[in-house]
Parts: sequence; C-alpha cells; structure tokens
Amino acid sequence: MARLEYRLLDEANGFPLLYTYENISKEEIALRFACDYFVKDHKVFEKTSCAVESLTHIIYVVRNYEEKVTEPGIRFAPQWKGIRMEVRHLQEETNQYPIIHTYHFHQYQDALLYLMSHFLYFDGKEWEKTSTEVDENRKVYVCYAQPAST
Repeated sequence: MARLEYRLLDEANGFPLLYTYENISKEEIALRFACDYFVKDHKVFEKTSCAVESLTHIIYVVRNYEEKVTEPGIRFAPQWKGIRMEVRHLQEETNQYPIIHTYHFHQYQDALLYLMSHFLYFDGKEWEKTSTEVDENRKVYVCYAQPAST
C-alpha cells in the first residue's frame, strides 16, 4: 500500500497539503493519476501534474472556480463497490452534463483504459472524451464527452 497526497500548486507557500490518503492501493492511485479533475467537499480541483516520491504519490492541483459540482448533495457513506464510471454529455453552452452511459468495472485495468482513451463507443455512436474526473462526493469516476465529428 502507498500514500497519496493532493497538494495545491502554490510554490510560494510550500505546496500546501489538501488531502492525504494512507494505505491506498496503487491501482486507485493510477486511476486518479488518469483524471483531469478532482471533486471533493463541493470543490472542483484541476490536476496540473503528478509526482512519485518513494512510496508517496502526489497530485498537484489548482482550485477551479469556474467549474461547478454537478450533483449538489454529498452522499453520506457511499460505497465504491467496484468501480463506477459515468459518461456525461458535455454541453458547454448549457452547463448541463446529462448521463449518457454508466459502466461498472470489477478490474481497475478496464476502468483505466476508459479513462485514458480518447474515444468511447456505445449505441452505435462515437464519442470524443474531453476530460475525466474522480468525484469523491458521489464515489464515481466521470468521463465527459461530446459526439465525435464525422
């Protein structure tokens, strides 16, 4: 098991520690390294970079004040129960992100491949991924996508 830290990208203040996860699996760290955004406590953070220092893995983030939490409520004691992933239709002009597909994975490698892919296919349609996030409030990974131009 390893340690994961989320740190604010603020060199002048010594990269303040925001969140720490002790005894976290390297599989979960890999999933989080693949995400562009991190949602926790009704705050949205954007990943700037990742680092590995011995057994400590670090994700450097900046607070993104423009992005809003899509689901306003925090679920109390939600369970990961495998790996849940939503694909949401990114509609920038409306700030609406409806769920268009949900996946449930039992192997982290399967989820990681989806997080790292550029295109997703379902219902006979090609979707281009725009970004990914881990939403700790709802215990779900999210891929934002738009219909691919043909």
